[in-house]
Amino acid sequence: MRIVLGVGGGIAAYKVASLLRLFTEAGHDVTVIPTEAATRFVGVATWEALSGHPVSNSVFDAVHTVNHVRLGHEAELIVVAPATADLLARAATGQADDLLTNTLLMAGDCPVLMAPAMHTEMWQHPATQANVETLRSRGVTVLEPASGRLTGADSGPGRLPEPEAIFTAAMALAGASAAEAGESGGAAQPDVDAVLAAGPSAAPLAVRALAGLTVTVSAGGTREPLDPVRFLGNRSSGKQGVALAAAALEAGARVRLLAAHMEVPAPAGVEVVQVETALELRKAALHAAADSDVVIMAAAVADFRPADVSGTKIKKRDDVADPVINLVRNPDILRELVEVRDAASRDQLIVGFAAETGDAGGDVLEYARAKLQRKACDLLVVNQVGRDKVFGEDTNSVVILSRDGSEPQEASGSKSDVAAAVIDRISAELSRAVPPA
Repeated sequence: MRIVLGVGGGIAAYKVASLLRLFTEAGHDVTVIPTEAATRFVGVATWEALSGHPVSNSVFDAVHTVNHVRLGHEAELIVVAPATADLLARAATGQADDLLTNTLLMAGDCPVLMAPAMHTEMWQHPATQANVETLRSRGVTVLEPASGRLTGADSGPGRLPEPEAIFTAAMALAGASAAEAGESGGAAQPDVDAVLAAGPSAAPLAVRALAGLTVTVSAGGTREPLDPVRFLGNRSSGKQGVALAAAALEAGARVRLLAAHMEVPAPAGVEVVQVETALELRKAALHAAADSDVVIMAAAVADFRPADVSGTKIKKRDDVADPVINLVRNPDILRELVEVRDAASRDQLIVGFAAETGDAGGDVLEYARAKLQRKACDLLVVNQVGRDKVFGEDTNSVVILSRDGSEPQEASGSKSDVAAAVIDRISAELSRAVPPA
């Protein structure tokens, strides 16, 4: 595969030498285009030695080959790392003041992946977030930066994801793009040689059954405001949803994560949509489902919200009676997703999650089967929850129920193990849904 590797001018540029090595050792032909600032961190000689190609950042070098046009036209994948705040801004506004930004403008249908790295304040600045949203709206895959130690004593979101994570995300993106370009009819499969060439850091071929598909996952717990400082919430940490997103990414899918309150960061390589309340999640889920092949609703959604939200902090006063909080029912997002899908006759797999507790009226599975009948989703992943069970823990134990009445499937272990089992089950369901050629 012909890859253009753009390198931005940040201290994290030194990590990109390892990323380049991963690409070349996997057999890919890589042309490196550093910005002028990037060469102050890692010299041209390093990029030339590791890539085996001449390296330039000027549109006036090798003019006879029309480099600023040719490189973008010939590239099958463009990866930019680190994508600095400046580089994101220039790409979003269509500037073309060096060879890299020229190449990005000439990319055409070539998949583009950008891995940001910068200080936390720069990443969280509204201007940077607007630029990221613009790029994503144009089809560019912008990874979420990792959280950790930055330059100096600073720490927080803005760290460049590890080279192995960027490599895996790039290979998944390239596999999805190749599948989309293949013949129509049935679920597209990745090119076997390309997957095998991806090396040990990529997911094995056997689990890349979602290549070419878009998977939306919701994760975390919603929060329903009472006043400007208080809310109704739940104990969800988001760990299981994040593990599902990572497993879907490893399986080759394009992954969108609808993130409510989470105690863990989103995996590198997924598109993140932040939500807070159940109503915000409903809006995001209905929008995301429109182009999703699989929807996994793993978020812990509040069943109720306060009927009235105070615009000021509710005061505790001796001369005023204790407040009475009236609750109203939140919409049933999972059921609505199924209804919208069925009304549109859309070919889509919908997976729900049920966090249940047993009581005198029935056990966990009895309540779960009744919920599956009401929701009418294709699969329901059931777990028994409690103060010391599931929420916030690193392990889980679930039962997967199917609408077709097939035998329940059990899975347990780490939340990554459970996520892998759920993704495997989803892959099996999709395989059964595709008629043989």
